[in-house]
Amino acid sequence: MTKTIRIGTRDSELALWQATTVQSQLKALGYKTELVPVKSTGDLVLDKPLYELGITGIFTKTLDVAMLNDTVDIAVHSMKDVPTQLPQGIVEAAVLPRANVHDILVHKGLDFLADEGLIATGSLRRRAQWLHKYPKHEVVDLRGNVNSRMQKLKSNTWNGAIFAAAGLERINLKPDNFINLDWMIPAPAQGAMLVVAKQEDAYCREALANLNDENTQQCVQVEREFLRRLEGGCTAPIGALAQLDGETLVFKGALFSLDGTQKFVVDKTIAISDSKGFGARCADEILTSGGADLMRSIKNTLSTSK
Repeated sequence: MTKTIRIGTRDSELALWQATTVQSQLKALGYKTELVPVKSTGDLVLDKPLYELGITGIFTKTLDVAMLNDTVDIAVHSMKDVPTQLPQGIVEAAVLPRANVHDILVHKGLDFLADEGLIATGSLRRRAQWLHKYPKHEVVDLRGNVNSRMQKLKSNTWNGAIFAAAGLERINLKPDNFINLDWMIPAPAQGAMLVVAKQEDAYCREALANLNDENTQQCVQVEREFLRRLEGGCTAPIGALAQLDGETLVFKGALFSLDGTQKFVVDKTIAISDSKGFGARCADEILTSGGADLMRSIKNTLSTSK
């Protein structure tokens, strides 16, 4: 174990926490490592909603380039940020055990829920589901890493902002004034961390195989397959959650219109042994029941708003 594994990461507190977690686990196995922080386009351009930037894998592209240019050997990501189609030459090397899958609302008091309110989020999925449940509310865009988003919430007049619970919990930033949004279907692979490596790098792939959690990998594979079949390269309000229950896999996936007025849901249970292709089959149910028309509408709306 003489090679030093260079770990590429974004330089936000959360991204560094994730990379350091992988570093610690590799070190415990006897591997030499070093962190190589880089800034992504998604971190640098904060004045536009993510969908307007029009870049697939906006938080992962810079690290992909660094890996292919041999600046880093592996990269650590929040898996929900990773495109379902990885660049040629880069492969999934480890999916770490999943943390909290849910979204939470960090708020300044809950009286507004019964009336009009102003909620912040940069996610089309969260926006659509919030408006579906609270059609009288207004949703404004919120960008930046979790630290800066939390600060923006404090300094604005918004009633609250929506965050992934896992991110706030990992860096001990979850405040007392929050509620769990257990009715909100999370992003595919939310709460999971992914480590990628070059396909040709047998040394790193062998090292990372020791960190892989098969149960988490099985669930996120179904969720991402569902996303890939629905999405077709377009950002859209899509949620998916697969969970294991003994020998069965319980899945819930949904597609929403941008304004939250339309909702297509699939809710199914299947034997784990029959789960191959299950995510795609669930997506096909939504597409054939009206989801295909909605996806075309979403693509047209987003392309004209850029």
